[in-house]
Amino acid sequence: MIIHRQFADRCKLGIWLIREDYDALLSRMTLNNEDFIKLENFQNYNRKLEWLSVRTLANEMVGRNVRIIYNAERKPFIEDNSYNISISHSNEFTSILLSQDRRVGIDLEFMSHRIEGIADRFMNRMENVTTDPKLIQYHLYIYWCAKEALYKICDKRDIHFKKDIIIDNFDPEEKGELTGTVKTEKGKERFNLSYFRLNNYAIVLSCK
Repeated sequence: MIIHRQFADRCKLGIWLIREDYDALLSRMTLNNEDFIKLENFQNYNRKLEWLSVRTLANEMVGRNVRIIYNAERKPFIEDNSYNISISHSNEFTSILLSQDRRVGIDLEFMSHRIEGIADRFMNRMENVTTDPKLIQYHLYIYWCAKEALYKICDKRDIHFKKDIIIDNFDPEEKGELTGTVKTEKGKERFNLSYFRLNNYAIVLSCK
């Protein structure tokens, strides 16, 4: 684990750089039969490492063995409801945001491709992107991660990235604060978000 710190009020952030192999991660786990079968059924080796790293990181952050389950929308939960949890992993990193009494959302992305080519799928006309060619990719990734984080914090239900999640305009820095609005069937809700860059990764998180 490379980052484990308090985020905002009553929220915990953890980020894990996956350097262990399958056996090393599995040796740190206490899995029931159902979870072990699920793990073994993954055909992709890296998918197994991701799955194990998420649970290893969650256990480290909570200080005990916890079981992560998912609802029909693939939203994760701690089985005993002791924490709200949001999870993101990309390439070599796994990230978790936890809170016992606040809603949480996090997204982490390895900036590996030209996101400019798909920007019109999630950016709307009110959201502006820098003209600095060195920052365009990073700026767009922050927008994407922010929308993904808010999508998660709002339970992933009937929300369109382009129409229903609006991120207020900002100038990209190495780290900073954002605000955004999510439109749902219940109305509009405002959120504060934080973002930062870690090597070639963009990370955005919100706790409310």
